[in-house]
Amino acid sequence: MCPRPIRPPERNPVMRTRLALPVALIAAVSVTATACQSSSGTGSAHSGAGKAPSAAPSAADYNPTPYDRVRDGGTYTTVGTFDDQGNPFNVNSTLTASRIWSWYNADAITYSPTGEVQYNPDYFSDVKVSVEGGNQKVVLTVNPKAVFNDGTPIDWTAIKATWQANNGSDKAFAASSTDGYAQITSVTKGADAKQAVLTFKGVNPAWSALFTTFLHPKAATVAHFNNAYVKKAHPEWGAGPYTVGKWDPHSGDVTFVRNPKWWGKKGKLDKRVYVNLETTAAVNAFKNGQLDYVSAVDAESLKQIKGLKGTEIRSGGSPFEYSLYFNTRSSVLADKAVRKAIEESVDRAQIAKIQFQGLDYSEPLPGSAILYSFQKGYQDNVAAVLKYAPEEAKKALDAAGWKPGGDGIRVKNGQKLALDYPLLGDDPLGKATAGAIAAMLKSVGVRLDVRKAEEADFSRILSDRKFDLFLSGNRSMDPFGARYLCDFYCSDRDSNLTGAGTPALDEEIRAVSRIGDLTEQTRKANEVEREALQEYAFLPLFSGPSTYGVKKGLANVGATIFYNPLPETVGWEK
Repeated sequence: MCPRPIRPPERNPVMRTRLALPVALIAAVSVTATACQSSSGTGSAHSGAGKAPSAAPSAADYNPTPYDRVRDGGTYTTVGTFDDQGNPFNVNSTLTASRIWSWYNADAITYSPTGEVQYNPDYFSDVKVSVEGGNQKVVLTVNPKAVFNDGTPIDWTAIKATWQANNGSDKAFAASSTDGYAQITSVTKGADAKQAVLTFKGVNPAWSALFTTFLHPKAATVAHFNNAYVKKAHPEWGAGPYTVGKWDPHSGDVTFVRNPKWWGKKGKLDKRVYVNLETTAAVNAFKNGQLDYVSAVDAESLKQIKGLKGTEIRSGGSPFEYSLYFNTRSSVLADKAVRKAIEESVDRAQIAKIQFQGLDYSEPLPGSAILYSFQKGYQDNVAAVLKYAPEEAKKALDAAGWKPGGDGIRVKNGQKLALDYPLLGDDPLGKATAGAIAAMLKSVGVRLDVRKAEEADFSRILSDRKFDLFLSGNRSMDPFGARYLCDFYCSDRDSNLTGAGTPALDEEIRAVSRIGDLTEQTRKANEVEREALQEYAFLPLFSGPSTYGVKKGLANVGATIFYNPLPETVGWEK
C-alpha cells in the first residue's frame, strides 16, 4: 500500500504505506512535537536545533497484551467514520478508509513497531521467497480454512485479482499506487488453488507491502474497484474476526461485531464502535466516558484529558508527517520561482512552536517525505535544497514580475498574488497554524485566503485539487519509505497531490524502485528526493509523537508506530 492522506482531526492511511490527512484531522490524531526554536529574518529554519527530544521518537506505548490475557466481551468506542472512498487500494481513499477496512477485511501481513514483517497464519500458512536468475519468486500458501464471507474460497485468484487491479495495465482502475505490482510479471496457481506463485522482474525487497490485505475477485472489476465502496461497505466480500453490524449513512456511525464465519481466534470484543464526532467534541466525549480512546490535539486538550480518573496517557513514536502541498495546476503557482519564494517565506520552526506549545517534546524538523529521522538511511533532504529566507523570497517575487500593490499584496497583470487555503473543521490549532502561515506570507506580499471547509469535504478537496495550498499529513504503514517515492513525486501519479514533476524525474524515480538492495535503494532515493524537492511544491512541516488518552485496561491500543494490532487481539485486560 502507499501514502494515504489523513483527514483533519487525527494525527496518525491500507494502501499507500503513507496515508494522507488534513490538518484538522491531524490535530485529532495525536500530539506531535517538533523543534520549538523560533527563527526570524534569515538563517535556516531546517536545522532542527534545540533541546534533545524528551521522548524517544521510535518508542511504542500501546499496552501490549497476549491474547489469552485479554478478556472476552466488551465494547471499544472511538471517534471515526467511513470515508467517501472505502476501497483502500483506490487513489481517492485516505487513512480513514484503511482503518475501517482493516476491521472487516483481511489483515494478512503486518509489521512490528520497528518494521519487521509478520505473516498472519490465519491467512498465509506459509511464505517462501527466493531469487532465481536474478528474478524474485514469492510463494504464498493460503490457510486451507480461509474463506470470504460470501463463501468464496480465499485462494490464488484473490492475489491475482489484487495484482491485476493495481499493476497499471488497465488505466481504468483508479489505483492508488502501481509501484511493486507493476514489477510482478505473473501470478499463477501453485501446487493447488490455495497456493499463489508470484514472479517479479528483478528483486523487490518491499514486496510484503503489496499484499498486507487483498481484494475479493468480485471487487476487482473496474466498476466495483472504483465505485462499489463509495460511502458503502461490502461485508460479503470481506473476511476476518469482525464484520459490519451497523453502517449508518446518515450519522456516519459504524459498528463492527463478531463474524460467525471467521475460522481463526475469536475476536475478544463484542463490538467495535466508531462515532462520527467533530474534533472539538471528542475530548468532551472522552471526559464524559462516552469514548474509550481519544487523540490529544494540542497542549490544551492534553491538559483536559490528563489525570482523568480511570484513564492514562499513552505516547510514543509517530510514523506521521504533515506537509504543505502546492497545487502546481493553479495559475498563481505554476511558476516554480513563485513556489520557491513561498517556501522560503514559511518559518517551519515557528509552525512547530505553535503546534506543540506547552508540550514537553522536541525533534528535528522533518527533512524527507519517505523516511523519518529515527529510520536507518534518513537524510535531511529539505535542508539540502531550501532555507528560510523571506528577504530572498521578496527579491525572487520581484524578479518574477509580482510587484507590491497599494495594499502590500503583490500584483501581476492585474491579478493579485492570493492563494486559496482550505481549513477543515473547527480545530483551534488548525486555525492558529493557518493564521501564522498567512502572516508569514503577508510579510512578503502574498495573501492567504483561509477558507473554511467541512471535514467531510477532505477527500473531494484532494481528488478535485480544490486548493492552492493545503496542509495534510501522511501515515506510514510499513518501513519501506523508498517504495513510495513515486507516490509523492511522479508527475503522472494521481497520488502526487501537487502535480509537480517532469518525465525525466519520473524515470529517475522509477529506476530507484528497481534497485534490489535496500541500502542502495535508500541511498539513491535520498539523492532523487533532493531533485524532486527542487520542484518546490511540497514542504514537510512537522511530525512528532503520537499521544492519546486511553481508559485503563484497554489492551493493544495506542502509539504503535508501524504496528497494527490484529483486530481479534484488541480488547480489555482480564
